[in-house]
Amino acid sequence: MDSRIKFRHLQTFIEVARQKSVGRAAGVLAITQPAVTRTIRELEDALGVDLFEKDGRGIRISRFGEVFLRHAGESVAAVQRGVDSISLARKSIGPPVRIGALPTASATFLPDAVHAFLEADTGSSVTIVSGENRVLLDALRLGDLDLVVGRLAAPERMTGLHFEPLYTEEVCFVVRADHPLTARPHFSLTELVHYTVLIPPSGAVIRPLVDRFLLTNGIADLPQSVETVSDSFARAFLDRFDAVWIISRGVASPDIAAGRLARLDIDTSETRGAVGLTKRADRDPSLALSIMITTIRDHVRSAVDRF
Repeated sequence: MDSRIKFRHLQTFIEVARQKSVGRAAGVLAITQPAVTRTIRELEDALGVDLFEKDGRGIRISRFGEVFLRHAGESVAAVQRGVDSISLARKSIGPPVRIGALPTASATFLPDAVHAFLEADTGSSVTIVSGENRVLLDALRLGDLDLVVGRLAAPERMTGLHFEPLYTEEVCFVVRADHPLTARPHFSLTELVHYTVLIPPSGAVIRPLVDRFLLTNGIADLPQSVETVSDSFARAFLDRFDAVWIISRGVASPDIAAGRLARLDIDTSETRGAVGLTKRADRDPSLALSIMITTIRDHVRSAVDRF
């Protein structure tokens, strides 16, 4: 197309042809009459023909103008359809992203990742569900969840699922900052039997690791224990009582960094395990879920380094 012909030339020409008047076209376009006249003349110079003819005191479109009008109208309409399609795409609601999150993810990288995902403006809503690992994986298999973020489950729980490791972490023993055990740099792990111990429930993915660790260190039974997956309950309980909380390091790290909780000096390296993303092996992720997964990957390293 002649580089001298701009979109404004087409808009002005179409409006003058529609109104059959330079003055009325100027009013519709919100520009001056001289500006309309000048624009039409520029277009006629580029085409080398007159697009309008005098008709008494008014004007009428010429035969060349009639020919050009069909194509000019199609061009402007095509551009408008393109603008409208972009607008609709931006306003469209994408498929929801439903995530099952274990506490270790919820307390570290997941909030920042979800915030970044929402800023990407994909049009997809986000649902975060918490619960025991077994329940979350079952929901994933049934299609009620799209992704589970947390520890690698036992092999028998991973049938039909794919796990992508992101980093490793271990279990830790935490207490209130002024707990009696914090004043004792050296103590026997068997002293835990004198305190209420909060432990993951039997369905939690880290429970077998905790049980094996306790047995290895001579603790076959905890006289007073509370099973819970609620980190809010655990924090409130530790704040009121001299209890011990056995939990994944990532869950307690923000509270330890803030000085609200203290980690007992216990070597738990043998409980180290992989944390990552679990999704169905037989289903390709939607575009929105792919963006979420990429966003989570990007936020994991900074979160792990921080905690």
